[in-house]
Amino acid sequence: MALPPEVCIRGAGIVGRTLALLLARERVRVALVAPASASNGQDVRAYALNAASRTLLESLRAWPDAAHATPVREMLVHGDEGGRVQFNAARQKVEALAWIVDVPALEQRLSDAVRFQPRIEVVTAPVPAPLTVVCEGRMSATREALGVSYEVTRYPQHAIAARVEAETPHDGTARQWFNDKGEVLALLPLGDVHRPADAPAELDRPMALVWSVDQLRAPALLAQNAEEFNTSLTEATHHAFGALKLTSERAAWPLQRAIANRWTGHFADGSAWALAGDAAHTVHPLAGQGLNLGLADAAALADLIKSRDYWRSVGDARLLRRYERARRTDVLSMSLATDGLQQLFAHSADPLPALRNWGMRGFDRTRLVKNWIARQAMGLQ
Repeated sequence: MALPPEVCIRGAGIVGRTLALLLARERVRVALVAPASASNGQDVRAYALNAASRTLLESLRAWPDAAHATPVREMLVHGDEGGRVQFNAARQKVEALAWIVDVPALEQRLSDAVRFQPRIEVVTAPVPAPLTVVCEGRMSATREALGVSYEVTRYPQHAIAARVEAETPHDGTARQWFNDKGEVLALLPLGDVHRPADAPAELDRPMALVWSVDQLRAPALLAQNAEEFNTSLTEATHHAFGALKLTSERAAWPLQRAIANRWTGHFADGSAWALAGDAAHTVHPLAGQGLNLGLADAAALADLIKSRDYWRSVGDARLLRRYERARRTDVLSMSLATDGLQQLFAHSADPLPALRNWGMRGFDRTRLVKNWIARQAMGLQ
């Protein structure tokens, strides 16, 4: 890069690379900090991405192919006493409620796009720039060094993620189960559901598991051998997809919701900084909105930089305050909604179980409200 960068992005994950590509597209010079890191084994993560995220990534030519981005045609949410809510893509008149995206495939597409973008220079350490955007994740060292308070509420839960194979084809259906301990189990469809009609049904059976369990129960589940875990999982899903078979390693991490008390500011030398993605916020994974929020951060910041007055720097304080106000509102709304759902099922004392399941059945019948919620989750409002 002949000229110095205008923006330095610390963190080359999905949000950091997306932001770099968005800015470079607008002829902004970017330094992307991507320290060399060793592989930690098989990556079993999969994200639920909404229509807004898909449109964004497609505009960067970074959307994975059909084998790695599976449309969710139907979503069934089950309560602990017979309550149920159903969402259907056809009724919403959309192609899919969301797409379950394989993380390694998405990261590879973004990495390839960055490599061929001449306005992005990949560096191994931060470099001076008028604006530094911190996309280092929830354990951000830069955020801590800046003295930004990261207000964390820890859930007494760990998430367990893995890949499994279902006995019966999923047909693009995702299911989620809540129990009376606040635990949430989600099975998400994987594989190319647009395969030819005469293709083997086995192609429609891989699924991604995200199981939020009590932190005291998690070690026992992780210690089970594959056969024992298959039995526990099949029972917990009430045989909805028949017998389930573990096909990968299991990963686990503690759950929390958090938000930074400041998202923007200035270094001692007068240059500006901003937080984005998990460095700024995290939410409970039960709604699958974590990465959608991070990508929306990247889109909002890039759009403000693109549309700024010609005389404003990319690190203009007023510009960055607009970014923080806009994104904090959306993030707080989603954080409170997911936390409220988790808390609703965290208590089993009467009459709560009957009330919450009655509420689920009533909500399922309120078409206008349900459609509005669905379109919010899809990023279409």
